[in-house]
Amino acid sequence: MTLKYLNKDFSAGVAVFLVTLPLCLGIALASGAPLFSGLLASIVGGIVVTVFSGSEVSVSGPAAGLTVIVFDSIQRLGSYPNFLMAVVLAGVIQFLLGWLKAGRLSSFVPSSVISGMLVAIGIVIILKQIPHALGWDADYEGEFEFEQADQRNTFSEIIEALSHPNAGAILISVFCLGLIAWWDYSAKKGIKFFKTIPGGVVVVLVGVVLNQLLALWFPAMSLKEESHLVRVPLIRDWTDAKAAFNFPAFEILANPQVYISALTLAIVGSIESLFSLEAADKLDTRRRISSPNQELKAQGIGNVVSGLIGGLPLTLVAIRTSVNVYSGAQTRLSSFIHGLLMLLAVLAIPQLLNYIPLACLAALLISVGYKLAKVEIFKKMYREGPDQFIPFIITVLAIVFTDLLIGLAIGLIVGMIYIVYTNNLSAISVGRDKETVLIWFKKDVSFLNKAHLKEVLAALKPGDYVFVDGLRAQFIDHDIFTTLEEFEADAPLRGIQVEFKGITRRKITKQKSNAIIQKTITGE
Repeated sequence: MTLKYLNKDFSAGVAVFLVTLPLCLGIALASGAPLFSGLLASIVGGIVVTVFSGSEVSVSGPAAGLTVIVFDSIQRLGSYPNFLMAVVLAGVIQFLLGWLKAGRLSSFVPSSVISGMLVAIGIVIILKQIPHALGWDADYEGEFEFEQADQRNTFSEIIEALSHPNAGAILISVFCLGLIAWWDYSAKKGIKFFKTIPGGVVVVLVGVVLNQLLALWFPAMSLKEESHLVRVPLIRDWTDAKAAFNFPAFEILANPQVYISALTLAIVGSIESLFSLEAADKLDTRRRISSPNQELKAQGIGNVVSGLIGGLPLTLVAIRTSVNVYSGAQTRLSSFIHGLLMLLAVLAIPQLLNYIPLACLAALLISVGYKLAKVEIFKKMYREGPDQFIPFIITVLAIVFTDLLIGLAIGLIVGMIYIVYTNNLSAISVGRDKETVLIWFKKDVSFLNKAHLKEVLAALKPGDYVFVDGLRAQFIDHDIFTTLEEFEADAPLRGIQVEFKGITRRKITKQKSNAIIQKTITGE
């Protein structure tokens, strides 16, 4: 870590800390785990994982995508200490996966799917924060799924919030959104004050002050209930301090269920971390490339430490990484600072943190969501053609209407299908010069190209003179040979003459082949 960009990294670290605080508490609540477990996981993610990670801008901590698995595992294993043993084992498995270089699998994810993931995260952030901005805080912070635990969904929750508006929350969130926009504009104009002072800190301070002024002058509008404010558990004495930590129960190692839970956590956590790492590198303004194998090892070490002290399982988290990048982070020092601030705040000033309205944090997150999901990104992907836009938009819709992992799986499947489809189309090229037709195998052809080849052959007309050029194909599948042999046998019956080059011993002159290729390329 370097102190060269301390000002920017400190600003980003503070912003990530402020946003992470309610998110990790909400995730712990949804997971059926002690509230402190979310804070501990976030501290470990910031202080431990950051040191071992190869990424300069990523942020790790408890993830919403694991809440269902965590909740079910705690119930299945009987207690939270038993579950912590599964977290430790999951960390060991992740470290081994990194050592075995399993991280290279992330390189097979199409860039269109990663772009769709980032845009979808931006949209979901906005949709999920609208109720908090309106003062309807019935659902926990950090929740990401479309179908919610309270039997509502993302859109019905917004409708419910619109029918129960809170004037104080709306005032705070709108004012803070305006302040963020003005602060960003002034920083881009190069005004030193706005570039130096962390905008996220100012927004939170303004939110706290506004709420206190409302309590003083318009008590009915102020946000008093705990559901509207950050709620950090207080450590008042030694008993509270001891209650903050849980330790794994080693006797559960005799139960096979703990290994099943550990494997599930390791696989799902690794997938989310690797996908988020790809997204982090894409967001990084300096375009640094991180090692996925090193990241798996770092996540493994983090989960071992988190499990040993009572924390939730953690992953690399795209939402907090996005906040980090858009807050100006330059190096991993920002994530380390966020972890230190989390530790210091929990120990020293939890009472002060509990004055922060969720409405001002909602404004911060909405601004990040907007930057992730700008209309310009949709336009750019559309201009790149259907092979990029279709997997992109399907990934966006799938994540918005399911959750991150299911949506990514759907997007990945569609992306792979589209790659196979476009690859098949590009393997065989067809050129026509009057009655002379060249069927040109531009690369290896397999049974996947059979349907396209049969369509090309079926479209030939009586009187055509067909050259099939396979010189550029190092491999021609048996099914392709069979299809060509059948075509050769039927060609005289259809009034078609056929010659092969690079496929059978029969030749065509190189001059004829090259002449037709040239006409195909030039479009003559």
